[in-house]
Amino acid sequence: MTATSFNNESPHPGLYIHIPFCLNKCGYCSFYSIKSINLIPPFLSALKQEMEFYSNHFQSFDTIYIGGGTPSLLTAKQFAEIFVAINKFYKIESPAEITIEVNPGDVSVEYFQSLRSLGINRLNIGIQSFDDSLLKFLGRRHSEKDAIEAIDAARTAGFTNIGIDLIYGVHHQDIKLWKRTLQKTLSFFPAHISCYQLSLEVRTPLNKKYGAEGIKLPKEEQQTKFFLATSEKLENAGYIHYEVSNFARRENLKSRHNMKYWQHVPYLGLGPAAHSFLNNKRWWNKPSVKNYSKEIAQNKMPVESMEKLTAQQLQLETLFLNLRTKAGINLEHYKAKYGADLFVDKRTIIDALIKNKLVELKNGFLIPTRTGLAVADSLALI
Repeated sequence: MTATSFNNESPHPGLYIHIPFCLNKCGYCSFYSIKSINLIPPFLSALKQEMEFYSNHFQSFDTIYIGGGTPSLLTAKQFAEIFVAINKFYKIESPAEITIEVNPGDVSVEYFQSLRSLGINRLNIGIQSFDDSLLKFLGRRHSEKDAIEAIDAARTAGFTNIGIDLIYGVHHQDIKLWKRTLQKTLSFFPAHISCYQLSLEVRTPLNKKYGAEGIKLPKEEQQTKFFLATSEKLENAGYIHYEVSNFARRENLKSRHNMKYWQHVPYLGLGPAAHSFLNNKRWWNKPSVKNYSKEIAQNKMPVESMEKLTAQQLQLETLFLNLRTKAGINLEHYKAKYGADLFVDKRTIIDALIKNKLVELKNGFLIPTRTGLAVADSLALI
């Protein structure tokens, strides 16, 4: 598989690096990872070679996101190796947003200081809950105490752009407990908060547990109550609800990297199972550290498959992705790009959505309301 050269007149692409290692698998997680941390050294060698493969196709990035897995299992020295390679093969545009996901319990002030020295300037701390019983149920290996200590260590090390990830809709978690979690989160004044509704993916331990014990996810009405309560509480606290699951304390604290995914901006994904997008093509790597490393050692791209998106697919994705954001859809830009006038072609449906207060028309944008964001996936069916 050969990637196509990037057009330098377009917005800068983003770089995603997947670190596919975990000490244990969280019950709800469907992302690719393995426990064999002895494979980290050969993985790093393959990763650096994969960077070189793409160095003639992607020249520069202004966002880097290191996810997983559990990236914080790597040592500061191993991250230094990664950043030496990044700077060798690519130009990092300034000001860059460089994010790493970390797990509470893996980190310390010294560790965070080492990460900052490499240019990492944004953290996503996978806290999920401040309730120890829920953490245990989810299969997390940290405690409330670990979470608080991780936030304090990050601040002591000088990080100011700190994001906290949370999960709601968990068994035994009612609205009252969830609101206490949100209040606890707000007490740390994070730059960014992500609130994800629990979903049960096939072959995850939690899906099997729910099935075996006859546990059900909250019904749609209860899920909506969780969502609306979350949005109302965080917006009342001054946060911007800019995407279904994401809240930023200020405009400039939105996740610039994730916004590339929602706006069809090119991105390069490195590591097993990582996805990339360029010139309307999407491709993804083999979900196996061993096969990934083997292919690269044979000087081959470790690509599992790829697809060329048609104009219709891009149009549908634009609807789906943009109606999950508070920015909504710029109707004139949509018409210019896809030759479709939504307000004319879908006038009856849009009028009904406006009447039901699911969307609003403002300054040429079709924008989902708070209630609309709660059913955002359905809005895309217009």
